[in-house]
Amino acid sequence: MKIAFVGKGGSGKTTLSALFIRHLAAAGCPVIAVDADINQHLGPALGLTDDQAAALPSLGAHLPEIKEYLRGSNPLIGSAEQMIKTTPPGRGSRLLRIVEDNPVYAACARPVALDEGSVRLLATGAFTEEDLGVACYHSKVGAVELLLNHLVDGQDEYFVTDMTAGSDSFASGLFTRFDLTFLVAEPTRKGVSVYRQYKEYARDFGVALKVVGNKVNGAEDLAFLRREVGEDLLTCFGQSDWVRRLEQGAEPELRTLEPANRAVLARLREQAELAFAARDPELWTSQAVHFHLRNAESWGNAKTGIDLADQVDAGFVLGAAQLDTAGV
Repeated sequence: MKIAFVGKGGSGKTTLSALFIRHLAAAGCPVIAVDADINQHLGPALGLTDDQAAALPSLGAHLPEIKEYLRGSNPLIGSAEQMIKTTPPGRGSRLLRIVEDNPVYAACARPVALDEGSVRLLATGAFTEEDLGVACYHSKVGAVELLLNHLVDGQDEYFVTDMTAGSDSFASGLFTRFDLTFLVAEPTRKGVSVYRQYKEYARDFGVALKVVGNKVNGAEDLAFLRREVGEDLLTCFGQSDWVRRLEQGAEPELRTLEPANRAVLARLREQAELAFAARDPELWTSQAVHFHLRNAESWGNAKTGIDLADQVDAGFVLGAAQLDTAGV
């Protein structure tokens, strides 16, 4: 399942995504974790030192190799240079699996050992001084969009992405590439403002969105979220001494997390399983094509010098049929 965590800066989005990743790994689920935030904090939240996190390979730096691998023998794509971040797969494209070894993972993913299980971590790369004035952060997350467009994942396999804060992900079609989006919201007016914006943008594309209240302390906080968010409120994560110790540099074991907060993580997984059952491969593929054509018209055709609409394989639908042949 493809899961995104979004929310305003400081909402606890990265902490909750890291906790969910730990929860999945402890249950024995294969997990690929992706840090796609402009502020790269997922690695430290999973227990890496700052130096280890800084040493993670950047997906953006490996984008040419990623394109070349995913292109495979697709006859509609003349070269890797003709691929853009929204290029959809077709017959002959190389597809990715969560549980496999491939050149993309070898170059970009690094294993992270947790107290219960392990995951593979990918990072888009931090926004550096060299990028100022010459690049936007969306050029870095383009690699994530390509990976998601070419990913075939089975039940109980997870691709969990810590997204950039706020509504920046709407600058591309990336927000439609997930089976389920968890929006982390504090019980404040600012906390729910991102929810309203995200809900409005996502409505026309059938994006599955659930709100996770965070830093909820008492009945008044809960009542506020219920009033502001309504039926989209899935569950609430309470104040946590465990999280405080983690943020202070300790490494508490997941099994010592407060029982009520562990139950929240279980609730998230239950919701993810429901989202998997509701998948619509044809809608998934048509949305990928929709945003590819939009990007092609607005800037892609001019950049590549070709009509990128010709890359669309009209008879191809990415779904369960590729499970046995992904990566071939």
